[in-house]
Amino acid sequence: QVRLMESGGGSVQAGGSLRLSCAVSGYTFSRYCMGWFRQAPGKERERVAAIDKSGNTRYADSVKGRFTISQDNAKNNLYLQMNSLTPEDTAMYYCAADCTWVGSGERGYGYWGQGTQVTVSS
Repeated sequence: QVRLMESGGGSVQAGGSLRLSCAVSGYTFSRYCMGWFRQAPGKERERVAAIDKSGNTRYADSVKGRFTISQDNAKNNLYLQMNSLTPEDTAMYYCAADCTWVGSGERGYGYWGQGTQVTVSS
């Protein structure tokens, strides 16, 4: 059974940093690509970043230069380092797996975690 579990969310002031982690089990971690999505209240879920088995990455324009996605194949963990956070980054963040390429949209992912809340205050 595939399981994705996010951690590392919390409350931070604008300008601060957080590192999200996603522990993956029951899945061949390095086989396909994985990503982070977020959904703010009243908004659609959007892809924040994705990474494939070769290390290719893609970021949403709104987070380029501030967020970094990475993976540890040995530990089956996915990470999202978030720097220079702003209140606009406030959302529930989801880890997702099993996409075929880093440009895949939400429907291109087969597995999802339950999410971790990130709240950024001004």
